[in-house]
Amino acid sequence: MNYELVIGLETHVELSTESKIFCSCGGHSAANEPNDCVCPACSGMPGMLPVMNKRVVELAVTAGLMLNCDINRYTTFDKKNYYYPDLPCAYQITQLNHPICTNGCVTLKTSEGSRDIRIKQIHMEEDAGKLVHGGKYSYVDFNRTSVPLIEIVTQPDFRSAEEVVTYLNKLKSMFRSGGISECEEGAMRCDVNISVRPEGSEEFGVRTEIKNMSSFEAIERAIRYEAQRHIDALDFETEELVQETRRFDDVSGKTFAMRNKETEADYRYFPDANLMPIIIDDEWLEKIKANKPAALDEKVEDYRLAGISEKEIDMLVSNHKISKLLDDVVNMGCDAKDAATWILTDCIGVLRKDGKTMDELTISSEKLFNIIKMVNDGTVNRTAGKKILIAVVENDVDPISYCKEQGLDKKFDASIVEAVVVKAIEQNPQSVQDFKNGKTKALQALFGACMKELKGAGDPAVIKALLEEKLK
Repeated sequence: MNYELVIGLETHVELSTESKIFCSCGGHSAANEPNDCVCPACSGMPGMLPVMNKRVVELAVTAGLMLNCDINRYTTFDKKNYYYPDLPCAYQITQLNHPICTNGCVTLKTSEGSRDIRIKQIHMEEDAGKLVHGGKYSYVDFNRTSVPLIEIVTQPDFRSAEEVVTYLNKLKSMFRSGGISECEEGAMRCDVNISVRPEGSEEFGVRTEIKNMSSFEAIERAIRYEAQRHIDALDFETEELVQETRRFDDVSGKTFAMRNKETEADYRYFPDANLMPIIIDDEWLEKIKANKPAALDEKVEDYRLAGISEKEIDMLVSNHKISKLLDDVVNMGCDAKDAATWILTDCIGVLRKDGKTMDELTISSEKLFNIIKMVNDGTVNRTAGKKILIAVVENDVDPISYCKEQGLDKKFDASIVEAVVVKAIEQNPQSVQDFKNGKTKALQALFGACMKELKGAGDPAVIKALLEEKLK
């Protein structure tokens, strides 16, 4: 018998906020040591009351707009009750009755064609802490407790592992480029609900949930294994399928039962009386819409039209800070392709030389614009511009002042350049002889000597032409 795979996803995304959802402690990335980002409120001390973080609402609404959801203007919080050592209050503040967003849709394109994935809802909630197991003991780190999350719940519309991974990659690109979340280091986790049914059937099969997965590769492997387990159980009666929660073991590539699947009644939801309903009025919603980033597909197309390569586009859409830097510099008047080269080749090259990553780039759009402008209007050449860029990236100097202090903006007349060329030829007889013997690379050594003497401020084309003339 042929079977159809049916999958729904619950994707938890950690929001890029400066503080937690209900207190002023720094977000998860602010922590350096276990339990150093915890206060009485997020550690569940008696009598402490939650205070809502407005930025969480704005990011949740923005995510909903990006996923074509209806924004609920009246939204409330509920308590989800269960006991686990990393949940200090023995309940999680989440949304059940009035979630922030509902009825969205995302279109996927895979090798099997296009498919619309319906978004049932997006709701806000707080994260739990983290258990660290070692030896005879288990330790609790509450730094992650009350870090803000949104949970995106889909309808059971996926029909293959490829569609699931395509969807998750699209979410990751959208949220990173939109500043919603970095979606890294556990900041994007997924629960996979999976069942199989005979092709053509409208009834759902027995559903199992694979919990708390963050690796897209592991998710794909888990889906393929679990689908085959269900099919074998139906065709060969290898086991009885029951509704349950399972975990995926990355080493064996298999899933294992954890517990019977809980129902809504098991969590004893009830409204959180400590948090007032949130009313999103017209003015606030319009403000959020005005700040909503461009749709990812539109931004990618704009980059393509500007002549930016596909590899560079992938780098830009995967990093909100970098893409915003490019957009800001372009809005100031720079060419998009030229600016992308400065950012993704020159700036990133300086960082790599210092052992840093793209996320550590701190140059302001104004300073980068000034460097590009000085090169483009002929105030300095490209070599001098890169020297200024290095100083700005490494030491945050003012590019215009640095240019003047180093004499990089000096205009050299032909006689000065000619004198430097003659001096380089006289002081490098071996390079001259090598050039005469047909070693064209020797010209580069002489050119380097000239540029060093001129502190990188000479016109490379003029210097090379003069060198070739003198040598011949």
